[in-house]
Amino acid sequence: MKAYVVGGAVRDELLGLPVQDRDYVVVGATPEEMTAAGFRPVGKDFPVFLHPQTHEEYALARTERKSGRGYKGFTVYSAPDVTLEQDLARRDLTINAMAKAADGTLIDPFDGKSDLRNGVLRHVSAAFEEDPVRILRVARFAARFAFRIADDTLALMQKMVASGEADHLVPERVWQEFARGLAEPQPLRMFEALERCGLRAKLMPELKELPASFAGPVAVRFAALCWPLRESEVKALCDRLKVPNEERELALTLVRVRSLLAASTPGELLTLLKRADAFRRPDRFRAMLQSARLAQRGLDTQRIEQAFAAASAVDAGEVARGASAPSEIAAHLDRARTEAIQKGKR
Repeated sequence: MKAYVVGGAVRDELLGLPVQDRDYVVVGATPEEMTAAGFRPVGKDFPVFLHPQTHEEYALARTERKSGRGYKGFTVYSAPDVTLEQDLARRDLTINAMAKAADGTLIDPFDGKSDLRNGVLRHVSAAFEEDPVRILRVARFAARFAFRIADDTLALMQKMVASGEADHLVPERVWQEFARGLAEPQPLRMFEALERCGLRAKLMPELKELPASFAGPVAVRFAALCWPLRESEVKALCDRLKVPNEERELALTLVRVRSLLAASTPGELLTLLKRADAFRRPDRFRAMLQSARLAQRGLDTQRIEQAFAAASAVDAGEVARGASAPSEIAAHLDRARTEAIQKGKR
């Protein structure tokens, strides 16, 4: 039984990046031997175990054979006779198909170190086209490392889209990879890759205009992407990608109040704050303004932030106690907040 560090940990170490997690491949072992050694089984689709002390993942070496469409259309074979090289051969990119032995020896059967040095994203084998999620992974790595995609790999990605293999992507997996790519240092590289292979037009036909730059958390970045869209288009995109509620609601809030961001009078500013639900959801409101600044360069939101600060300082409880009837509270509160915004502008 031998264990090797594989994949991202090896890649990042060669790049001089901090290694957060280490995954291991175990060669020459059975599941029974792993559990006897104290490892805890956690894998559902193939044998994966957690180390009894470090809780790092140890997967038995395996091969995969295409048996259907999409991400889960595979038959997995795992046994002591599967070699390390066979396990590495099923991986997506050469830069992710390297391993390191316990003595530090690098095992690099597909010349991943050379591609890493030259900044190239290259598929390991023709088996790449069996898993459409790999298109999104390539795009995500382009956003992370700003590496170029090898010509033959791009051609394979284009073939997968044209053949309909990419039509079998599971929405949850699409969002998972897309969100990770959106969070990377250069998300525009991801969109460039998706555009070149044709997947952007299929998965996200609404996204035709992109912000010049990205910053902040994924929810803020996604809302900025949705800035040019109609509300119905945002809903369609979110439904198609199974976008989580936080990202969905921020994007919808932004497009619903987009036209109000030009507000200048106290009354207009209060209308904006109320439509954006700023008083009940202040954190989301601030995130929305951040998205707006990303989407429209040069947009000045200072007056909006000042209005929000002034209106938020109004004691709603005190205003309610001063009203002669419950039906008058809302009007009194609006008046007090409008006056506070007016004073704050002086």
